[in-house]
Amino acid sequence: MTRSLRRDLYTAVAAALLVAAAVLAGRRIQDTSHTLFVDWPPLLASWGPHLGPGTSAALLVAIATVAYGPALAVRLPWRALLPVAWVTGTAWICSLALIDGWQRGIARRLTTRYEYLQVIDRFHDIPAALRDFTGHILLDSPDNWPAHVAGHPPAATLTFVLLDRAGLRGGGWAGIWCIAVGATACVAVLIAVRALAGEALARRAAPFLVLAPAAVWMGTSADAYFAAVAAWAVALLALAVTGRSFRWAGASGLLFGLTCYLSYGLTLVALIAAAVLALGRDGIRERPALLLPLLAGLAVVPTAFTLAGFDWWEAYRLLVTRYTQGAGGIRPYGYWVWANLACAVIVTGLATAAGLRRTGAALSGRHTEPRDGVRLAVLVSAALLALLLADLSGMSKAETERIWLPFAVWLLPACAFLPRPRAWLTAQALLALLVNHLLRTGW
Repeated sequence: MTRSLRRDLYTAVAAALLVAAAVLAGRRIQDTSHTLFVDWPPLLASWGPHLGPGTSAALLVAIATVAYGPALAVRLPWRALLPVAWVTGTAWICSLALIDGWQRGIARRLTTRYEYLQVIDRFHDIPAALRDFTGHILLDSPDNWPAHVAGHPPAATLTFVLLDRAGLRGGGWAGIWCIAVGATACVAVLIAVRALAGEALARRAAPFLVLAPAAVWMGTSADAYFAAVAAWAVALLALAVTGRSFRWAGASGLLFGLTCYLSYGLTLVALIAAAVLALGRDGIRERPALLLPLLAGLAVVPTAFTLAGFDWWEAYRLLVTRYTQGAGGIRPYGYWVWANLACAVIVTGLATAAGLRRTGAALSGRHTEPRDGVRLAVLVSAALLALLLADLSGMSKAETERIWLPFAVWLLPACAFLPRPRAWLTAQALLALLVNHLLRTGW
């Protein structure tokens, strides 16, 4: 065993110990003071070993991806690899969700009292609802919004309102939407990595993006949909700066604007965008006018919502107050500031922890990495920085296993640095299968 591989294993063990410490410390805090508001810390889940209709399918997808994924990722034509990755990723997310059955795993997820579908009938007049949106954020306001509606800008809720108006009503269609769109995040990340760091590394990353433990929370969660929109914004920006394309720049700006109106915390995706601009600075120097359609596209969604009467900054200020009025004001920062990182380990897997070690080595120059490897390390590090800032903000205490999905998908490409991909993929798959069979997750 080489020294580098030993260090990978030590890192993975350290990450596993962090999770164990978060479980043990969290169990003690919850049993004594009841301030965590989760049943199985650090995850919002409860202990409940079970099998389900998705068990066999999940095992088949995992075994097939481990056995054939790395080879197919190398051999398939690029245009074939992308749809194959999306189909396989969708199958992985669906099969994991169906371990809990259709109703609990998919159809009811977005219909609970905290969720968006609870307020569909309050948006019969969309302009009026937008003008009055901030008036229902605080807990003591009349007809206050459910937690997830209050916790996000109205574009999140409007998505499900528009699905309902298109005839795709109910939790089943909402769940399918989040899974199908959320799974495209894998494709977007692959496109960005290829554009910025080369096709070889993108191909190596593909099986890890498909078989990510994050799939447990991508089915079914609106945050999977948010992750996909943010990922496509970054991917189109990467195509714009490397291909000198005004069209992709404008589309990227449009999606970045939408991202900020889906979730307040996703303004931190700007750090990943900054890394893309830094890596693509040659293209910007050659065509500085690329920034014009980017900025023009970025202004579209904020302008539309502002003209409709929604004040993003006022809503965020009220959300901070709402957060302190509920469990967020009671949950101890001293525990969650590090336990959230244990959640990130569970979402991204031990392979990603080892890959991040190699990412750090590539940036530090301790190992001689090809130029493409350093560029990938910069992209991954920007996502890690965004996640750490979200953690330090104190506005993400618990439930980060789903809230941080838009950042987590950008950490997974670090696995492209790892040798012996099948062994690491096996560890990733086992983690997801254990979590979904031993715990009953929820939000």
